[in-house]
Amino acid sequence: MIRELCVERGADPVPDAVPARPAGDDRAGDDRAGDAAASFDAYVLAHRTALVRYATLLAGSPAVGEDLVQDVLVKLYPRWGRLADPHPYVRRCVTNEFLSWRRRWSTRAVRVVPDAVLEQVADAERDEGPDPQLWARLARLPGQQRAAVVLRYWEGLADAEIGAVLGCKPATVRGHVSRGLATLRAALAAPAPEDDR
Repeated sequence: MIRELCVERGADPVPDAVPARPAGDDRAGDDRAGDAAASFDAYVLAHRTALVRYATLLAGSPAVGEDLVQDVLVKLYPRWGRLADPHPYVRRCVTNEFLSWRRRWSTRAVRVVPDAVLEQVADAERDEGPDPQLWARLARLPGQQRAAVVLRYWEGLADAEIGAVLGCKPATVRGHVSRGLATLRAALAAPAPEDDR
């Protein structure tokens, strides 16, 4: 499916099959292209669920999480054969896509939807997820803090690994996690605000 999207969006896809070569032709380029396609397919099958879960926690919505992961995989597909260790790189790309998506989202026009529709969708999305109050508070954290908290407590990464994903030092990661947790604790300890409508 990702390959089809790459073709639709005009990316140079890695060929599905390796063309037959004349005898004596020892070029390895075609073999690498076929290996890259197989490697990409295997990676997507093995890691897509975890990447979507991570992106969902960052974005606060399963649909947006799937879109983020799909956009990242479509962008990476043409270069897949050049990646030595793809998983940390893909996770970092998902994080960066989320952070730039939030920046782009602030400039988009938003269509108003009745509250009843939003509540139905929110309830359906959160049935199996974390506590709704925690989910709402997590969604209000700044992007870097949210990403650091999710990577630490959901993905179980160490400070150095989180720093590699976010592009910062481990000390900065600890600061993001600390500030994010402090904000969450304060928000969860405060009484829930009354609905002014």
